[in-house]
Amino acid sequence: MKGQVFNIMKYAVHDGPGIRTTVFLKGCPLNCWWCHNPESQELKPQLAFFPNRCIGCMDCISACKENAITAVNGTVVTDLNKCKNNGDCTLVCFAEAREMAGKFMSVDEVVKEVLKDKVFYDESGGGVSFSGGEPLMQSSFLLEVLNEVKELGIHTTIDTCGFAPSEVLKEVSQLTDLFLFDLKHMNSEKHEEYTGVSNNLILENLMMLHDMGKDLIIRIPVIPGFNDSEEELEDLKEFISTLENIKEVNLLPYHSIGQEKYNRIGREYKMKDVKEPREEDMEHAAKLMDGCGVKVKIGG
Repeated sequence: MKGQVFNIMKYAVHDGPGIRTTVFLKGCPLNCWWCHNPESQELKPQLAFFPNRCIGCMDCISACKENAITAVNGTVVTDLNKCKNNGDCTLVCFAEAREMAGKFMSVDEVVKEVLKDKVFYDESGGGVSFSGGEPLMQSSFLLEVLNEVKELGIHTTIDTCGFAPSEVLKEVSQLTDLFLFDLKHMNSEKHEEYTGVSNNLILENLMMLHDMGKDLIIRIPVIPGFNDSEEELEDLKEFISTLENIKEVNLLPYHSIGQEKYNRIGREYKMKDVKEPREEDMEHAAKLMDGCGVKVKIGG
């Protein structure tokens, strides 16, 4: 069995306890306006172009079997409607201006990468985390990897948006020590407007994991204009205060560092005019959330 992986990050310290290896799987059922990994959303390899690296050799034009690449005023332009994302152009791009986001990896290949740093997990109380995208989009592959690493005594964490069939989440939960669960908004209509899906299933799955007694850290991305008003934060606080098995709440400030990624894959970034929250804004949000019953922390 093989899965679509777009990154494996070593020495991660914000994706669960201790020093960790984070495996990023491609595919996500949400389309959040602020997503800083847009290359993770499609469940297939995707071409990314770095114009600042391009040396203008034009070798990519002849390499493309679909004739999707042309030269315009000395610059290469890719017609994404013609591009089949087969990666032929990346093979001749020695300047690395063209890269494929995502590659197929076997279960053994992923486990081998994870095992390279097992000594750090053992010493720090760390382990492996699975993120994305949404790792539950590749649940069969995820389960196989989880089985292997749990047999090796490695702590497992899943970073999830919670939008997945409940039976899939329940099965995965048997092999998961900690869930980092995104909670974005309590209003279903506004949630759907900004992410493309209702939050009904997400809330149901969160309650299911809670009732199962699973360890949970709630992660709230604080997005200006979306969920940063006092009323919206109070709604989130009121809901979280009804949950007893939450370990802590992380407030994650919106940042725009992923904006350039949208340009690389030919997509529009919908939040280019949104300013990042100031330190005092995040402190105010944390103060508003204080009293939800658990520790509230700014950042992961």
